[in-house]
Amino acid sequence: MQAENPAPPAIRFVLVGTQHPGNIGAAARAMKTMGLARLVLVAPEKALDEDAYRRSAGAEDLLDAAPVHATLAEAVADCTLVLGCTARSRRVSLEELLPAEAARRAVAHAASPAEVAFVFGRERTGLTNDELQLCHLAVHIPSDPAFSSLNLAAAVQVLAYETRLAILAGAQPAPAEVDAGFREGPASHAQMEGLFGQLGQTLDEIDFHKGRSPDSAMRKLRRLFLRSALSEQEVRLLRGILSDAQRMAMLARRKDD
Repeated sequence: MQAENPAPPAIRFVLVGTQHPGNIGAAARAMKTMGLARLVLVAPEKALDEDAYRRSAGAEDLLDAAPVHATLAEAVADCTLVLGCTARSRRVSLEELLPAEAARRAVAHAASPAEVAFVFGRERTGLTNDELQLCHLAVHIPSDPAFSSLNLAAAVQVLAYETRLAILAGAQPAPAEVDAGFREGPASHAQMEGLFGQLGQTLDEIDFHKGRSPDSAMRKLRRLFLRSALSEQEVRLLRGILSDAQRMAMLARRKDD
């Protein structure tokens, strides 16, 4: 019999740099109990082993189907919403959501339709700042500060459960989310990274930083554009403007020579 309110196939759970294969198996079990099937692995420290399959307890099919990527950027290249699960406040400033709101946005966005990823970091150290920069939003599970460490599979279970509730509730995009360009087709993660790469090159070519480190400015610009939820057309427009700026900078350099 077909499951009632099946999970949107566009939602994936991405585990980055997992150190213990057994935790991958337990995470797969947590997902399957909530009707979620898309598990993605990024550079796990060890290959799946007997412990992983034993702890999956019936979710072996998720392990067998899980693609393995070398980098997080590869794993979410086609996504238009990436939510990074983090337990700590970091230098990378992202809008932080509680699990229920994160799940609502994920399910509503996946219904657009669009690809969505929940990203979970390493057991000991979580996601790096560079990995969090690839995310649109942060998700924080409000555990007890006196004992805040949460097992990877437990964190996956929390987000899988909230996602299941959002699916059953029939989460829909809020008006602001619709107005933010989703009707035109949101830009994918790879398209946004292409924009950021060209933006960084352009700022260098016009000497915007004046000898200062570009890191701070680029972090702020990334947050600005990610908050804007650009559409594919808007990204193409911005890249066209940047291309003209690069061309003018090149002509100016030739004139000076």
